[in-house]
Amino acid sequence: MTTALKAFIIAFSMYSQIPMPQFTWQEKEMKYAFCFFPWVGATIGGITMFWWWFCGKFSVGNMAFAMIGAAIPLAVTGGFHVDGFMDTMDAFHSYQPRERKLEILKDSHIGAFSVICLVLYELIYIGAYSEINAVRQIEIAAVGFFLSRCLSGIAAVTFPGAKKEGLLYMFTSRAHERTVKAALFLQTLSAAVLMLYIDGITGAAVLVGAGITFWYYYKKCKKELGGITGDTEGYFVTVCEGVIVLAAAVCKIVLI
Repeated sequence: MTTALKAFIIAFSMYSQIPMPQFTWQEKEMKYAFCFFPWVGATIGGITMFWWWFCGKFSVGNMAFAMIGAAIPLAVTGGFHVDGFMDTMDAFHSYQPRERKLEILKDSHIGAFSVICLVLYELIYIGAYSEINAVRQIEIAAVGFFLSRCLSGIAAVTFPGAKKEGLLYMFTSRAHERTVKAALFLQTLSAAVLMLYIDGITGAAVLVGAGITFWYYYKKCKKELGGITGDTEGYFVTVCEGVIVLAAAVCKIVLI
């Protein structure tokens, strides 16, 4: 297998539950794994579009459309990013010193705040998802799974890290920074152009929402933790996906 194909397989092996060929990971392939991280989101987007088509074809009810649609990212990733979201919520809401927050991020137990925040998030997410049943909005939301991972990858190789250990540090420390950044910025630009092409107003609203989320993520993690971690990357992907769906839903309601 080529280096690019192996890097692609590593990205999917790490960030999805999709079965992949097994081989010993070498540093030369790990250098480029982040280039293919957004394609996990593209896979989720493709499945989402198929589910939307299926619901229309067989007259599936709106509740099933929203509930199962919201479950698709969880099924593909195995809840990988949601786990980081929950750990980050516990850390942020602990109101402890920075060192203690970093310890909470490593704790495998969940606290009350993570559960409360996840329930609140899912209620908003599913409610918004139930509104994006028009083709333009669902297409933009599908591209959003790709965009959120592009931005997450850019953050991983650009933002300061809170610690020099863990899965994120292992990948970013081995990444070919110039190539990964160029690939991720190009893919981000492509996703933005596609969103604006599908629907200018909805695309612009989603891009603004994702941009604000990206800026907030940097400021929040820098203030609370001194940088980002693997868990906060999961937090960002989860929140960014929620903001994208919410923005698309608001546009769909307003534009009718």
